[in-house]
Amino acid sequence: MAKVETLANLLKEIRACRYCEEHLPLGPNPILKVHEESRILIVGQAPGTKVHKTSIPWNDPSGVRLRDWLQMEPDFFYDETKVGILPMGFCYPGKGERGDLPPRPECAELWQDRVHGHLKKVKLILAVGAYAQKHYLGKKRKKTMTETVRHWREYVPERVLAMPHPSPRNIMWRRKNAWFEAEVVPAMRQKVWDVFDDELGLS
Repeated sequence: MAKVETLANLLKEIRACRYCEEHLPLGPNPILKVHEESRILIVGQAPGTKVHKTSIPWNDPSGVRLRDWLQMEPDFFYDETKVGILPMGFCYPGKGERGDLPPRPECAELWQDRVHGHLKKVKLILAVGAYAQKHYLGKKRKKTMTETVRHWREYVPERVLAMPHPSPRNIMWRRKNAWFEAEVVPAMRQKVWDVFDDELGLS
């Protein structure tokens, strides 16, 4: 009889992963934070250098902006029984010509679906950035990340919210697309908090 995989054992396996070690300039340090009780799942890109050093996901200016968008205090945000954090790449991938390199593709191939399979209580996925949107929306996404975000309501039946990455490097995008923070952020925030109102009786 095959042994049933538990999330706890899977997380131990992930945190011991050295599959991409030769490609990681700061070495492997898989960072994720999930629980079987997670109701919201945030799927971003990959850790930056500050997150790598502290081993705390979204512990950087991007995380500050994301929590501001969600109007979510750190204590709540980092409670994995409420909010799961599952980046497309678990380790810092290194620096490229225009910022950090993309998440290593091997990471999603090895782990993404295995972890997600244990998160049966997730009601909503925040697909933050193009890499997460490609994985969770596939051919349903639009030709560009901007158009995917603009048509975000199309993906609500898929339990996915398509969001841009809140990185400071995207400040020009936010200025050019002011409709996102003015109109879309409040609506997405309401969708997120509706999950907690319904599931956890926080209303």
